[in-house]
Amino acid sequence: MTKAIHLSGIRLHWVQVPLHEPFKISNGEVSVKDAILVELKGEDGNTGWGEASPMGGSFYSSETPDSTWEFLRSKAVPGLLERSLPEPGQCFEWLSQFPGEPFAKAGVEGAVWDFWANQASVPLYEMLCGSRRPVASGAAIGLMPSIDELLDRVDTFLRQGYRRIKIKIMPGHDVELVRVVRKRFGDIPLMVDANAAYTLEDAAIFEELDGYGLMMFEQPLGRKALHDHAELQRRLRTPICLDESAEDLESIGKAIRLGSAKIINIKVQRMGGLAPAKQAHDSAQAAGIPCWMGTMPELGVASAQALHLATLGNFTFPTDVEASARWFKDDIIEPPIEISGDGFIQLPEGPGMGFKIDMEKVERYRIRFEEFQP
Repeated sequence: MTKAIHLSGIRLHWVQVPLHEPFKISNGEVSVKDAILVELKGEDGNTGWGEASPMGGSFYSSETPDSTWEFLRSKAVPGLLERSLPEPGQCFEWLSQFPGEPFAKAGVEGAVWDFWANQASVPLYEMLCGSRRPVASGAAIGLMPSIDELLDRVDTFLRQGYRRIKIKIMPGHDVELVRVVRKRFGDIPLMVDANAAYTLEDAAIFEELDGYGLMMFEQPLGRKALHDHAELQRRLRTPICLDESAEDLESIGKAIRLGSAKIINIKVQRMGGLAPAKQAHDSAQAAGIPCWMGTMPELGVASAQALHLATLGNFTFPTDVEASARWFKDDIIEPPIEISGDGFIQLPEGPGMGFKIDMEKVERYRIRFEEFQP
């Protein structure tokens, strides 16, 4: 039996890192990246780090950095200090007593996984039953002000080696975007992401896009529209990929039963942690549905942990986790995440995440801090 471990303290760091450019999708945008870092400290000096990474504002989800901070400081952190540290497979079960707050739960749960991996001196992917392998990376491009800027951005990321290109679409900005990208770049690995901006009444748009040889249509319809997704998929050759609809294990199970999609984008933050994200991967694999690892995007801690999970076998498409410098003017891990010239991310050697926390940068970008003790 594993020896019970009690924490000597937990620290919360709310950091705010500037983006190179606004992250814009069909229903909103942000210009800085908010993230709340969860630092666990053991009595023997061992540590574990996690990241709770909701979007600023409320255009992506009802959870915001403010609500996540309040849940962590008032409920999750005090509860964790009152008990022995749960093992990784038990942490999500313990957190499930609290309703909602998947981003906060992902931050706590990620820190617990990292703590135990450091304690055992093994890499995180080993604890997750993954394998040490490079992870293919794809570039995601938000809605651009002009066609020329879109084409320039696609050209840049292809030159940098990214293994697929994803462009955002919205009503009125869809078929033409795909047409010009195909005309300029030919048969590159290309997909579109609608961020739930359409309805089944717009099926003709996707039937037209069906002729462009795309990898997938990501989340064309509303988050709850699983029956409509199933109907749309029956009309199309191109696979539908669920993103916003794949919000928890119950939704993913229902989508599998209905045939709502042929691909699933799994996001650790939205699922509430690594354990439920792994369960989603396993369920999809059992149903013969391939997956890929999505991102919000997150800073380095959550991105690194997602990469470790992405080494599991059913993550067969390039991840949305990109180089740290892709979105952010800086990051809080060392080394920063980078992609090779052929579009892969290599995980560093070492226990836990393998990446180190740069405390000088954490303090530089920190806008709020609180420390808790038993």
